[in-house]
Amino acid sequence: MGILEPSGIRNIILLGHSGCGKTSLAEAMLYAGGAIPKMGKVDEGNTISDYNEDEKGKKHSASSSLMSFAYNSKKINIIDIPGYTDFVGEMIGGLAAADACIVVVNATGGIEIGTERAYRMAMEKGVPCIFFINMLDKEYSDYDKCFDDIKKKFRKHCVAVDVPVGKEAALKDVVNIVNRKGLDTLSDADKAHAKGLADELAEAVAETDDALLEKYLDKGELPLEDLNNAFKKAVVKGDVTPILCGSALRNVGIKELLEMTVNYLPSPADRPAVAAVKPDTGEKVTVAIDPNGPFAGLVFKTLSDPFLGQISLFKVYSGKLQSNGSFYNVTKGVKEKIGAIFTLMGKTQIPMDFALAGDIACVCKLKETQTGDSIADEKNPVKFEDIQFPEPAISFSLKPKTRADEDKISTAIHKISAEDPTFRMTRDEQTKEMIVSGMGDVHINTMINRMKMRYGVQVEVGTPKVAYKETIMSKGDAQYRHKKQTGGAGQFAEVWMRIEPLPRGTGFEFVNEVVGGAIPRPFIVSCEKGVRMALQSGGMAGYPVVDVRAIVYDGKTHPVDSKDIAFQTAARHAFKESMEKAKPVLLEPIMDVDIAVPDEFMGDITGSLNSRRGRVMGMEPGDGVQTIKAKVPLEEMYKYVNELKSITGGRGTYSMNFSHYEIVPSVQAQAIMEKAKHNKKEEVEE
Repeated sequence: MGILEPSGIRNIILLGHSGCGKTSLAEAMLYAGGAIPKMGKVDEGNTISDYNEDEKGKKHSASSSLMSFAYNSKKINIIDIPGYTDFVGEMIGGLAAADACIVVVNATGGIEIGTERAYRMAMEKGVPCIFFINMLDKEYSDYDKCFDDIKKKFRKHCVAVDVPVGKEAALKDVVNIVNRKGLDTLSDADKAHAKGLADELAEAVAETDDALLEKYLDKGELPLEDLNNAFKKAVVKGDVTPILCGSALRNVGIKELLEMTVNYLPSPADRPAVAAVKPDTGEKVTVAIDPNGPFAGLVFKTLSDPFLGQISLFKVYSGKLQSNGSFYNVTKGVKEKIGAIFTLMGKTQIPMDFALAGDIACVCKLKETQTGDSIADEKNPVKFEDIQFPEPAISFSLKPKTRADEDKISTAIHKISAEDPTFRMTRDEQTKEMIVSGMGDVHINTMINRMKMRYGVQVEVGTPKVAYKETIMSKGDAQYRHKKQTGGAGQFAEVWMRIEPLPRGTGFEFVNEVVGGAIPRPFIVSCEKGVRMALQSGGMAGYPVVDVRAIVYDGKTHPVDSKDIAFQTAARHAFKESMEKAKPVLLEPIMDVDIAVPDEFMGDITGSLNSRRGRVMGMEPGDGVQTIKAKVPLEEMYKYVNELKSITGGRGTYSMNFSHYEIVPSVQAQAIMEKAKHNKKEEVEE
């Protein structure tokens, strides 16, 4: 695309609640920018960004997509993100590469929970935002209400940049109030309203610069050139948040959005230097966007293509990367050779000779590199901060339907989890089950559907499993002698051990207090191995044991029969016997749950949370909508979406993230242990 300077690049991420029209907006921007000859439609399954078969079938995005095109001598990289809260991992990855964010608002729905979450996350990452009120051509759309809601919900320095001409089906155009062109075409009432908004914008911009404020207060207005220059600085810093409007499907307000993107939104060169660490010394450094510096970048997304294989999307922070060259993967400590560098227009590859500082580019078929890895010049390695993906919230057991599916399932899951780090697979050592974990029902079902459509793997889905853990409340002590004589070489080991609780979240600690060589050092290592084996399944219900310190303080050996396996066995039994004396308890995951509901359902929702052992921690009032913040056991949340829909008539939404582990009340703990014993009995009978 011929862009040779970081100042000529715009990296934009589209965020917003599901159904607000992000994909349609991306399509309209491509069309208005001359990148495509005709606009596709989500309903017809022919948009540039929703190109996967599962997205076409469901008619919503299920994965990030990249679209690159040139407009007014600038290169625009658009990252389109799914709106469902289950796909929050896509948002987190995309925000690591974006320099600005367009938060899309549905003009008929107003501020929804996904809108709030998108804006909040962009602010946390320091990514400047603009709002685009979309779907103003729809029946019951309301620009004024959306505009007022944005200002109330977010902050006073949200300012209008354009206003609609016409309502609903009669929507014709938008009028730009920065340069005040077209104001004369409005009716007297609309003209007065628009001029009031223009004054608000000028005042908000003036307040970001003392010299400008003095000029504004003195003259009552600002010269257009001063206003434009200060407006751009304010947007780049995040001091002012512009609000634009229009209709993606009707192509109204899209040119104005493109002009805002290239003229006011920050380029990579406008953004602050990025924190990093030199891996060899641990020295903290910052990496500025510099095309002449040593190469450094971050892989923020992985895609799986049936023909190209794994595609790694990365942002270059410094230097440039040449096609058919190589880089050093700082995270993995390995060198990777690369083939052609390219960018994407949905699923279409566009070749690039090199990737420059500030740009987003792709390479394929890397052997070791995954999402979140830092890549750099081998002589100047720097490691960027890890992308913090949330822990999965829900788990299901998977069973392949046929032997053929069993052979293919691991490969399919490996490829899918490389694309989405919030989707994970583990094997339960206790039950030998394959467990997949994700952010919610929609997320898991999408991934299972993807396995079937892309890789031909069919599975049966089992009951969700809660990741319970076991721990202790007091100290315990045990001595265990393992003695085995079977005619040949015998086994002998005696281990004296005490255990004590650690603070929640600490994990496990092994301490050697043996003196006088009662247990030789190599067998101390064997003891730790045995204890770590015992940690995998506790004595209450067979769940992993956490937050325990195990101290081996004495023991005995035999000159011939003592060996590694004997001390592993003795330590394992000593730990289990100690645990029985140390008041063992079950722990369960507690979730931070945000529930957004209309005011009239507050009492019902609070009651439903209490019945599910939830604790309401606070409330955030909104205009007609309240957000209840609660802590609820994960076990109680599995079917909650159905109850919430039933209570609120589908108007309530919730999102949840892992908070911490907490002791399970005795009544529930007893039921969990009974179930665990029953399952174990069934396994033995089989």
